[in-house]
This record gives sequence, C-alpha cells and structure tokens, in this order.
Amino acid sequence: MTETKAVIEIGSTGIRLLVVELTQSDSTTFQWQTVDKSELPIPLGRDVFTTGIVSRDTLVSCLHIIYRFQEQLKAWHIQPENIAVIATSALRVARNRDAVLDRIMVKTGFRVKVIDGIEQNRLMYLAVWNAFQDHRDLIENHNTIVLEVGGGATDIMLMAQGKIAGVHTLRLGTIIIERQLKSMASAQDTYRFLEDSIRVMRSSMDQELLFSNITQFVAVGQEAQIIAKYCGTQVGAKLWKINRDQFSAFTNEVQSYSAEECVLKFKISYNEAQTFAIALMSYKFFLQFTQAEYILVPNTNTREGLILSVIQQPNQELQENFFAQITASAWNLARRYKIDEQHAESVRVISLKLFDGLKDELGLAPEGRIILEVAAILHDIGVFIGVDDHHLHSSYIIGNSDIFGLSRDQIDMISQISYGHRSKTSPRDLPHFAKQDRESRVTVLKLTALLKIADALDRGHGQKIQGFTIDFHADTLIIRCAGTPSLTLEQQALEAKATLFEAVFGYKVVLS
Repeated sequence: MTETKAVIEIGSTGIRLLVVELTQSDSTTFQWQTVDKSELPIPLGRDVFTTGIVSRDTLVSCLHIIYRFQEQLKAWHIQPENIAVIATSALRVARNRDAVLDRIMVKTGFRVKVIDGIEQNRLMYLAVWNAFQDHRDLIENHNTIVLEVGGGATDIMLMAQGKIAGVHTLRLGTIIIERQLKSMASAQDTYRFLEDSIRVMRSSMDQELLFSNITQFVAVGQEAQIIAKYCGTQVGAKLWKINRDQFSAFTNEVQSYSAEECVLKFKISYNEAQTFAIALMSYKFFLQFTQAEYILVPNTNTREGLILSVIQQPNQELQENFFAQITASAWNLARRYKIDEQHAESVRVISLKLFDGLKDELGLAPEGRIILEVAAILHDIGVFIGVDDHHLHSSYIIGNSDIFGLSRDQIDMISQISYGHRSKTSPRDLPHFAKQDRESRVTVLKLTALLKIADALDRGHGQKIQGFTIDFHADTLIIRCAGTPSLTLEQQALEAKATLFEAVFGYKVVLS
C-alpha cells in the first residue's frame, strides 16, 4: 500500500513544505521517500522578536505562501487529513497568535498546530534517531549533545550513553542574538555576550550531564548541513562528519562575509543570510565546552520527525525505546532533587502492576501507563524543598519542568496526579483541574487512585512488598501479598488512601 503525506512548517525564517510517499510492506513496517519539498523565506521571527506581534504585511505574505503550497499539493492529490501544518517558536510567543491562526484557518482551511519546545525536542529525537539508524553506536556508546539553533530558540538534548539526561528549549535564537548585535558597540561584544550566556546555561545543565564528559556533538539545522557539504565527509545515507578544527576555521571565516556574500556563496535567502554567521558561532561556542573531536550533522529536520511520529507508531520496538527515553528523563529530573530512589522504584513497580492488572477496569489509552510511571517516579520530588506539604512542592516542580517526550498537557496531568498522592489530597483541589476536558479529568482521577494505593503499599519506605496478586470478589479488590513480614503500617495507610479508588471504581480495597 502506498500513501502520500505532507507537512508544512511555519518557522521563524521561512515556511517549508515536505511531501513524502509511504510504502507499507507489512503491518508494522513503512518505507518512505521524499518526493517533493519547497521553502520560501518569511520574516516572521523578525516581526515577533522585535515587536511581539506578526505584522499585517507578514501575515499576508504567510497566506500567499500557504496558497502557493496548496496549489503545489493539489498535483499530489493528497487527502486533507494527510496534510499537517505546524508552527514553531515565532508563532508560539506571538501576542496575536490566535488571530493569526484564525486567519490561516479561515483563508486556507488549515488548522495550525503550534508545537511547544518539548514537542519539538521529541520530533528532533525521532528525526535524529532515524538518521543514525546505521550508526546507533555513535550515540549509544557516548555522552552526546544534540543541538538545533533556530531563529527564535535553541533546542538542546543531552544523552548519557544513549539515554536522555535532559532536554531544554532556550530563548536564545539567531534573530534574538542579532537584535543584541545592533545594541552593542561591536560584533566582538555581541559574541562575548553570546559566549557568556552559553557558559551560564552550561553550568545549570552540568547537573544533568557534565559538558566536559560529552564526546559526541550532533548539530541539527540548515546552517550545519550547509557547512557539512563544504568541509565535511559523508559517513552515512543521511549523516555527515566535520572535523572540529575545520568547523571552527570555517565558522571564523564566515564571520567576515556580508549577508550578500552568504546569499551568493551558500544559495540561501537574504533573510537567512543575515543570521547565518550567528548560528555557526552559536554551535562553535557550545562545541568548545565539550570534548567532541568532530561534529555529526544528520540531514534531517522537524518535518521528518513529524512524519516519523505518525508512521512509526505501530512499531513496538520504537515505542518501547521512546518510552524508555521518557522514564530516563524522569529519573534524571528526580535525581537532581535527591529523591529516595528505592521508594520511587518500589512505587513505580507497584503502580505499573496495578495498571496492568486492572487494564480492563481502567479503560485508558496505552499512554496512561507512561503518565502513571512518571508520576510514580516523581511523586515525592517536593521533599527536596520540605517534607510538610511536599505534595504542593512536587506539583510545582513537575509542572515547571521539561520531561522529554511528554507534552505540556501530559506534564500538567502528572503534576496533578503527584499532588493527589497523599491521603487527604485530591486533584480536584487544584483550580486548573476543572478546566480540563472530561477525558483528562477522568484519567487524572483514575491514575491518582492507583498512585495512592501504590504509595500506601510502601508506606514505610522499606520495600516490604516484593510481589502480589490481584483478585476480585464481589465488590472487593483483594491485594494478596505472599511471604511478607507484618504489613500493619501498610494496611493503615491503605485504609486512608483507598477512598478515591473506591469512589472512582466502586471497589473496596483489602490488603491480605
């Protein structure tokens, strides 16, 4: 079976189209190839990062480009449901974002999805992982930084031996840096500002993965791809390699080029040429803090990540790997706040066993399992601030953190579940609980009920319960633990914490 899909990305410096043809060889395997792509410049980021809004002229230009892409897509006879339109950092922060999105929808029929920084990191991970499919050892056997310097933001992914150690979206893009350049006395002052800013960011990220221990540097983005073709070596179908010294020398040389020279030499738009040298210098400053001897440049982008996120959902191996990266990110966050890891692991294991044993009763999508798992890992993270009211602190820390692979809405759900893990608390107490849709509220309540029980079963943080079975008898759920010492403390905790479970599911809970 062959199908054609398209992605339109509204970025800070341009609007880009990708059309791919998918061929499904079996129920879980897809092959795909790019059959068409286009890119047209637009000063969206220059508007937003200067004035805070998208100007009328830029909006009109945006509509004209999308009209043009629509005509291009008609030749491919793509069904509307197979066309995705996404927007990144510029529209994400524009004050008149809703009005712009409404104009696009009314005039073109496209509903634009504005992806947040966490989602962009997820798509970047999928795209990079695919580009490294024949060279996975380069990531799995090294400490790696994956970096994409965009017009409005810089996306960073830190990986320790192939596992996510941290993800960040920094409000430090080429257009924002260019504005600093105009307010400073010299370019040298600007680059000193840039280097100092990166040094400060690096010091906070060292808690997740020491930059001095990073030996692999992956640069994602058009600027890096251009340099790779000039002074790099192709090492894979979608992968290039640039020697560290060659990259630095080329970057230094580009600093002397005018925008006009960049347009002629690199065949890029004037809009992109204005920030080309700044992007390269940003990569160079990050590189100098690492031990990487070369830069790896995958020939990929966010649009390919979006295609992959759709076509590879049935792939069980990829899904398991992706969920493993989510939990790795959660554990890394937990360790930053010095949680009781043995208790968190015990509650995690019990929570997942309850979820799997009650799957038919829960009626939740598979994503509910990973949400519960992360909540179990992080539920006591607020103890770092103080034991009293630590559920409040946990909720705040989680709600204001980035967890790789999870959307902002999913992180908010985890924040609510963690808030409700104590005996006398409920997500209903939170003001934003009622603002969610019904499905989200029900999911939060069900998963909170499971977390309360799991936490009760390790009440003394002694990991007494190593195994249990679940039985139903009439209106009672019986948790049977074999070969364990006295469970008096756990039984008392369960009596206090099972109220929500009994209200949501209608079963009385008994520990036997």
